[in-house]
Amino acid sequence: MPAPRLRTAAVAVCLAFAAAPLGACGDEPASAPRAPAVATSAADAGGMAALTAAAKKEGSLNAIALPGDWANYGALIDGFEKKYGIKVTVENPEATSQDEVNALKEHRRDGSAPDVVDVGGSFARSAAEQGLLAPYKVAAWDSIPREQKDPQGRWNNNYGGYVSIGCDAKRVKTCPATFADLRKPEYKGKVALNGNPTKSGSAFAGVYAAALANGGSFDDIQPGIDFFAELSKSGNFIPVESTPSTIKQGRTPISIDWDFLNLGYADQFRKEGADVDWRTAIPFDGSFAQYYAHGVNKDAPHPAAARLWQEYVFSPEGQNIRLGAYARPVLMDAMKQDGTLDEATAENLPTVEGTPTFPTEAQREKARETVNRNWAEAVSG
Repeated sequence: MPAPRLRTAAVAVCLAFAAAPLGACGDEPASAPRAPAVATSAADAGGMAALTAAAKKEGSLNAIALPGDWANYGALIDGFEKKYGIKVTVENPEATSQDEVNALKEHRRDGSAPDVVDVGGSFARSAAEQGLLAPYKVAAWDSIPREQKDPQGRWNNNYGGYVSIGCDAKRVKTCPATFADLRKPEYKGKVALNGNPTKSGSAFAGVYAAALANGGSFDDIQPGIDFFAELSKSGNFIPVESTPSTIKQGRTPISIDWDFLNLGYADQFRKEGADVDWRTAIPFDGSFAQYYAHGVNKDAPHPAAARLWQEYVFSPEGQNIRLGAYARPVLMDAMKQDGTLDEATAENLPTVEGTPTFPTEAQREKARETVNRNWAEAVSG
């Protein structure tokens, strides 16, 4: 992932403190502390101690679409609850990014809305444009690369990975390594995505990667849609959302998904003793990387807990927990520089060639509109 801009000594000291009492740099209160619901930083809320006290008083955090096996959310939630005594409730763990945005709108001010969201980049931008997200800058905000955050702090990328091809070597004689391989007749009825790309950020990324592998570009995602239309016509692509359950059942023996998920599934299957030999390849012909963005609901039922959660997932502790599930922390390079990165765990990340590039906001939005307009008609099911 691209290296962040150089940070000031003050930020480095702040991150060092964050490894002990979280976000100690936020302990200097603003001249007139504001209520957590409108605070744009911990200092704005009266300091980290005041924010923590307010969050503990609320006692709860509403989340959505955070399955425990996704980017180590199980460990993150356990760590947050243990550290602060705040109960995290996850509604609809398998929900899509679009479901998250819908929940922000449909449950506004009724007390059941999610306090925080974790969505694909295009969905974060859409939510911000609709006025659904609150501006909030975590203690480590200056260390987040400029291209990985909203200037107002309404969303900030937290972790990411590369599109990969997972394959069960017990059910597939020769596992595919590239998008071109997926055209082979031997993969009929075997290729799946992690959801529908009009609703799922991971599936959308899979289509973008396929576009890059088939003459497309960040400006032109249509070749990716055409590729899956071709696979659907040949019978290779199946409209089944790939999950650990469908993989173990043999329904989705080839899954295009994030590398951190496919690698994590392999560990999970080995631990469970499942009859699966799950292998992961990052296709060189369609290399596509992306981060997932975090944001605070503008009308969060638990505004202090929402902001404290943000501080936790952007702290060295939270970012290193991400590494434990092969997800690449957005602060990885900054933490490597200040010595807070878990180097041993970082060595487990798969090696990728070259430096990743990312579509601009305009390119991403154009691609999203194209997928929303053309996917259903092009790809049956």
